[in-house]
Amino acid sequence: MTNPPPDRPVLTDRAALLRQRDRAMRQGFADVLHRIAADEIQDRLSEINRRFTAPAVVTGFPAFWAQDFPQARIVADDPVLDLQPGAHDLVIHAMALHWADDPVGQIIQSARALREDGLFIAACPGGQTLHELRAALAQAEVEMSGGLSPRILPMGEIRDMGQLLNRAGLALPVADLVTQRASYRDLFHLGHDLRAMGEGNAMAARLRRPTRRAIMARAAAIMAGTCPDRDNPSRISVTFDLVFLTGWSPSDTQQKPLRPGSARTRLEDALNEIRTGMT
Repeated sequence: MTNPPPDRPVLTDRAALLRQRDRAMRQGFADVLHRIAADEIQDRLSEINRRFTAPAVVTGFPAFWAQDFPQARIVADDPVLDLQPGAHDLVIHAMALHWADDPVGQIIQSARALREDGLFIAACPGGQTLHELRAALAQAEVEMSGGLSPRILPMGEIRDMGQLLNRAGLALPVADLVTQRASYRDLFHLGHDLRAMGEGNAMAARLRRPTRRAIMARAAAIMAGTCPDRDNPSRISVTFDLVFLTGWSPSDTQQKPLRPGSARTRLEDALNEIRTGMT
């Protein structure tokens, strides 16, 4: 099965997304967000007292991630992942989960590929990413045409994305984010950079005709007024939130939370002991 079930909304025009990624790689890939994500993942792995010997990386940009994880099996972020059950002790889903029509399915497939007590890590844009651009385009389009078109990919909130780990059956789930501010000359400079990232509008419901230049000019003026760069007010500043999801394949050796009501000491008694020790 390569397509989502008929009753599930199709978010992504997969063919358009692949064309955008290919064009970005041919014309000069802007890898800054991938670099931040890769460095964060490397830092997190360095804090784990374990050597991973059978990693896999799920990504839409194999050339970049193969450099950072040369021992890993690189897998395309297709709807059906080319991963074998129980084959890996580490699966990294790298900067692609936000384009998935079925993100839970992507995590479940990754979790099934893990050995017992294996580690899953995902990194992708989420949270308040590009909220300044979303607001400016919406305001400009309503003012100029009286309607709205899908232009910016919906971004998952960190709490909702963290719950995906539980739904996939992963243990010890953790979700956190890293916020990065970026400065651009104007909206058109930002748009050029997004295309170089392979992150242009590839939504299935997008307009299939060019946007009127007057709308883009109005959106650029709105952004110049609402989100100027604090260090250089002639430029604009926008938000990128990178969400990191971490979970472990269940194992009997992992720490387990205590059952509710299983504590042997009341909180009040414990606090009284601390107070007594301090006097």
